[in-house]
Amino acid sequence: MKFLEVIGAWINHYFSNEEAIYLVVLLLVIFITLFTLGDVLAPVLTGLVVAFLLDGLTEKLVALKLPDLSAVIVTFALFVGVLFAVMLFVAPLVWRQLQGLLVSLPDAMVRVREVTQELADSFPELVTEQQINTWLENVTGEIVALTGSFIEAFVTNVPSLVGVLIYVVLVPISVFFFLKDRHRLLEWFHLLLPDQRSLLSAVGAEMNVQLANYVRGKFIEILIVGSVTFIALQILGLNYAALLGVLVGVSVLIPFIGAAVVTIPVFLVAVIQFGWSWDLTWVMVAYGIIQALDGNVLVPLLFSEAVDLHPITIIVAVLAFGGLWGVWGVFFAIPLATLIKAIYNAWPRELQELPVPERAAE
Repeated sequence: MKFLEVIGAWINHYFSNEEAIYLVVLLLVIFITLFTLGDVLAPVLTGLVVAFLLDGLTEKLVALKLPDLSAVIVTFALFVGVLFAVMLFVAPLVWRQLQGLLVSLPDAMVRVREVTQELADSFPELVTEQQINTWLENVTGEIVALTGSFIEAFVTNVPSLVGVLIYVVLVPISVFFFLKDRHRLLEWFHLLLPDQRSLLSAVGAEMNVQLANYVRGKFIEILIVGSVTFIALQILGLNYAALLGVLVGVSVLIPFIGAAVVTIPVFLVAVIQFGWSWDLTWVMVAYGIIQALDGNVLVPLLFSEAVDLHPITIIVAVLAFGGLWGVWGVFFAIPLATLIKAIYNAWPRELQELPVPERAAE
């Protein structure tokens, strides 16, 4: 019974607080809403994330004595300009390179056979011709299946182009109104909260700083890493530089794992094009330097005060939330881990007030 008394006292201590119950209910409502209506509300939620990303620029323009509406218009114009630039220049280039990659797969397989044969001739004790043929048959089968799946998915998802148009229309509209009415929306949200909200305010303040810095920092990191990779690979004359630059840029969304996975296509494209030569070496050296500068210079510079999470915590969060929600869980693993950390730090914990069983006291 003493143990049950301690458990009951613990529950009463931590959940007798009105704010604690309110926070738990609020998180449950948000989770259920996203789980049930996430696909339907996706354009609006995307607009909310983008507006959150652009809010810092808007506030800086306001701090420079620009009227609030003018600051919103300038920020929105920059967003639309970047969006159109991506749609007109980056997306078509990446798409053409992706098409070129699919078309050149048969020739690439011939080149792979030549390269692996060169490796077998140089190191016959490590690789035999029979092993090469078996490996090439397996890889060819996988590529054929992957290409067929890609074409089938593209054909079956042509109607979803309407969904793309919905995004193109609704996301900018949502971004504009979220920016324009951000103060009114925050005031309305505050009206839903209890008057005494020290716990909610502490969690909200930490999440606002941490999440804002994380989202903006990741956007900057993707832009820098992707652009530098494209420029470096283009200078070195590697095919599909734009496509690989996008892959490397997006890979930073998945800490540690993304960099390891995206190394494979970079190496394969380089070895197919250049063979076992110094050109391959220079490509991999340049790629290694970019990854080293990203991990040791750019990330500490962008996130030194943004996300204070241990690397083991990040890995566990990526694996756990990725297992729960797939790709989206991986993408949002760090913000979700940051939310849990913020709640843990702000949650009231005066353990000394709990009754102690007599045996434990003795």
